[in-house]
Amino acid sequence: MYVAVKGGERAIESAHAWLAEERRGDTDVAELSIAQIREQLKLAVDRVMAEGSLYDPDLAALAIKQSRGDLIEAIFLIRAYRTTLPRFGSSEPVDTGAMACDRRISATFKDLPGGQVLGPTFDYTHRLLDFKLAADGGVPEAPTRESIPGDVPHVTEFLNREGLIEEAPHDDTPPPDLTREPLEMPADRALRLQALTRADEGFTLGLAYSTQRGYARNHAFVGELRIGAVAVEMDIPELGFAIEIGEVTLTECETVNQFKGSKTEPPQFTRGYGLVFGQSERKAISMALVDRALRWEELGEDNVGAPAQDTEFVLYHADNIQATGFLEHIKLPHYVDFQSELELVRKLRREAGADRVPEAAE
Repeated sequence: MYVAVKGGERAIESAHAWLAEERRGDTDVAELSIAQIREQLKLAVDRVMAEGSLYDPDLAALAIKQSRGDLIEAIFLIRAYRTTLPRFGSSEPVDTGAMACDRRISATFKDLPGGQVLGPTFDYTHRLLDFKLAADGGVPEAPTRESIPGDVPHVTEFLNREGLIEEAPHDDTPPPDLTREPLEMPADRALRLQALTRADEGFTLGLAYSTQRGYARNHAFVGELRIGAVAVEMDIPELGFAIEIGEVTLTECETVNQFKGSKTEPPQFTRGYGLVFGQSERKAISMALVDRALRWEELGEDNVGAPAQDTEFVLYHADNIQATGFLEHIKLPHYVDFQSELELVRKLRREAGADRVPEAAE
């Protein structure tokens, strides 16, 4: 016989205490500091900032520590904290053309003004476990680090000079703020890019991979991938001009995509775009591929029924916080719901003559 289960605050408080104990781990091992997470788990910190929509490495590191390394839980913590912060104003659009690039590569042009810089990357590593890290954690001596100075032109500008690529869309209309307003359809490109920026990296990667395997008929080249610091400026009404209030590290990706033309447009290349906080190349490239796939209608292309072309499917399922909440709520008590369904199934079985009496235990 199924019966309702009673619980209380003592059980919840005990679960929280147990969680804190598990979070700390063996007390004979030194506790992990916020600074260590911020400096040595930087890619995890960058993902939490990007999908949490809040640029603060220390808070992201704290969230990672509190969540025991569960990045989606950490993103949830950051978003929840973000809602408590007052907004004093809006910054000016950042100028990625003036980025001080630590990494800048192109798969379309070999020789670029300013050069290509590999920067810190896993691209050319052998993917073999380095047991020296477990032994002494030594750091090999690296060559002098130099960022490419600002005012580095984007690669797509070279194609644009010959009219070989579509003009970059330009719209001065203030975009809606997805962090303050619910997602609504139809969604224009500005809103789609906001959603993709804070979308789950794994989900976005899967969609992007699907476009490469033929589920969107969309072949892309990485026109440029750049990572570096950009200045953030804010207009101060009392001063009458904008001043620099800080800087953020961004990853920007522009893809160059094939386009056969339409009744109104000649054959040319088209663009896909990705921009995220921190160093997050996989996410930026994935975002650019999905962005391009979602543009099929405005470019007059056929919809082949690919998942990455379905705006509602992509945007309504890309948010890992919303997905987590809906998925994990089913592990919480549903006793009343289940009891009603259980009685309904028993009734239907009786009416169908399929009811079966449990055998007595010997």
